[in-house]
Amino acid sequence: MRESPYPLEQLLGMRYYGTDTAGTGGRLRALPEDFIVEEIPGDIGTEGRFLICRLTKKDWDQQRAVKEIAKRLGISYKRIGFAGTKDKHAVTSQLISIEGITAEEIEQVRIRDITLEPVGRSSSPLALGSHAANRFTITIRDACADPEILSLVTAACQDGIPNYFGIQRFGAIRPISHTTGAYILRGDYEAAVCHYIGAAFPGEPEGVREARSSFLEHRDPLRSIREFPLHLNYERTMLHHIASHPGDYRGALRILPPKILSMLVSAYQSLLFNKALSLRMAEAGSFSEPIPGDRLLFLNGREDRVSAATAGNARIQVARGRCRIAIRMPGCSDKALPCTDTSAMEHFLSDDGIQKSDFCTVSDLVHARFDGAMRPASLATGITATLEGDRVTLAFSLQPGQYATTVCREYMKTDPLAMI
Repeated sequence: MRESPYPLEQLLGMRYYGTDTAGTGGRLRALPEDFIVEEIPGDIGTEGRFLICRLTKKDWDQQRAVKEIAKRLGISYKRIGFAGTKDKHAVTSQLISIEGITAEEIEQVRIRDITLEPVGRSSSPLALGSHAANRFTITIRDACADPEILSLVTAACQDGIPNYFGIQRFGAIRPISHTTGAYILRGDYEAAVCHYIGAAFPGEPEGVREARSSFLEHRDPLRSIREFPLHLNYERTMLHHIASHPGDYRGALRILPPKILSMLVSAYQSLLFNKALSLRMAEAGSFSEPIPGDRLLFLNGREDRVSAATAGNARIQVARGRCRIAIRMPGCSDKALPCTDTSAMEHFLSDDGIQKSDFCTVSDLVHARFDGAMRPASLATGITATLEGDRVTLAFSLQPGQYATTVCREYMKTDPLAMI
């Protein structure tokens, strides 16, 4: 175990690496082809009003790609569903569902660096997490790698590393998802809107940073509409709403698509998980050895609490792969088994001025339920690491909700901005 020296990772709760080795350094995504993601689907049917297509895209933001496809088809983007959000600076292949569209209509869609291939039908749309896995082939360029270190980290990844939510969960260039979500949970909609529109970060173009900072200074939506670049569609639409409906910040938030609104709140839950996992590592020096107070999640979904009397048996069960140490993210009316992570979460919520009941209250705004969710503390994957000169190529698969950058950071141990 080794502590991260990077302030951004510390801020996002990713305080530790699972390995003690030096890092390879290097860069991810120097080219889109350096980051290849293939979604592995579940069963695909042949009937239903939803056409299932394989979407392959290169260097496209997913929301922008979905909107462009909808535009070419002449339909609302809300009729397009997907199982997972894929990276922009990458070559990605995934399934999407499109309501009420034929394969012949898909054949007429021509978009640069996007291909659509009909593969089946379904009676229901694809939803987040409905795929089986994601397969990655990732190239780290300009690496300074020692074969022995690669071997040690590869073995650790196969055994288990901290299952952090990766930086893109919070916003890669502009990590504001979790902070905006916290404002929403506190019911401070004005602060949420102003933060979403006005929070500027160094990785953004200078003109964008200036427009955001200017808005926070004068709070004049009409002036900001003139200052904000045209490609910032959500911010501009929110500004238009504030200009025409002064003081209706709740309505301005509703401008955002439901999936994005939901992701803002769940990003805050993700931050809590990262912080609880790091606290567990700091206090116990490990994230994979069960100790009294830990929560265990069994393969059949059953959970249990480790006590002093059962700690020995728990270690055996974890070693045999029958259960894993897990952390529960709080949610609406959570009635989960009280464990050490429960008190940690209550402390974090109290510090942020948020109560569990706030997850219930926000459901009406977001049109989604935020029940408590269990997440394993460790991530394990069969992985190969190939070294050629100053390039390291990683090949591995992950379950839905796990992050490739969480694996990459164990090898690279570099500034997280080099992994965007």
